[in-house]
Amino acid sequence: MDYLYVALGLIGLFFGGDALVRGAVGFARRMAISPLLIGLTVVGFGTSTPELLVSVDAALGGVPDVALGNVIGSNIANVLLIVGATALIWPITVAGATLRRDTGVMVAASLALAAIFALGDVGRLAGAVLIAALAGYLVWAYVQPGDAAPDEADLPPPMPVLRALLWLAGGLVALLFGAQFLVDGAVAIARDAGLSEAFIGLTIVAVGTSLPELATSVVAAFRRQSAIAIGNVVGSNIFNILGILGVTAVITPIPVAPRFVGFDVPVMIAASLLLTALLLMRAKIGRVIGALMLAGYAGYIVLAQG
Repeated sequence: MDYLYVALGLIGLFFGGDALVRGAVGFARRMAISPLLIGLTVVGFGTSTPELLVSVDAALGGVPDVALGNVIGSNIANVLLIVGATALIWPITVAGATLRRDTGVMVAASLALAAIFALGDVGRLAGAVLIAALAGYLVWAYVQPGDAAPDEADLPPPMPVLRALLWLAGGLVALLFGAQFLVDGAVAIARDAGLSEAFIGLTIVAVGTSLPELATSVVAAFRRQSAIAIGNVVGSNIFNILGILGVTAVITPIPVAPRFVGFDVPVMIAASLLLTALLLMRAKIGRVIGALMLAGYAGYIVLAQG
């Protein structure tokens, strides 16, 4: 039954995330927002909704390691797994001052998280600061959206407002049920198998809640919409730290296990720095680099079990 809960949860998160993104992108297009800004904010934050619901549910349910592991593991998977898989399908060619700004915000948020974790817990004050930082970033991104991406013409046409709202509502309902099923099933499996809740949060739950990001970026890669694909990952990572941990900590303070400080957060920071360096130093992220990133993610999964 626990495995059925996990399967139902993953299905709910996948289809709910897809519906939420469809509605969000359609609504954003109606508001004439640029593709890169859509990827960084509307799509990036929309696909992070499963992480938000799962982390809040886990923290309130007394499994803080799942809540933290979900966020950290999702950020690692977003870079190594999702960018790697996307680059294998179609080389990523996004560049520009806007992207450099946003990858800088992603790295800064990762470093700030390391400093907060070193204190031993994420309290309500730290959560409020993270939310305030997210609000500041959103204002900055909206006021200075940057240049339009070259693949803007490939985006779908604006969606009628009512249809977009229906997609958003349906997606949110599916995500709510999916998050509950996934957390309940994954925690039960971890305890029965003797696996740590942190490992389950960093792997099964993290990859499960990252399915919307994976689906969005892979579809964007097939359609050669590099701005949406990479903006989705960067925006999601920013929202995971500033938004998800911020909101979760304001609702209930989260204790930090030592393993996160000593291993998982440094891997997350390294992954963020790697993505930033690739985007700044190369004209594109090709298939060879994508394969290496996937290999790196497989290595992390093996080491994370320890």
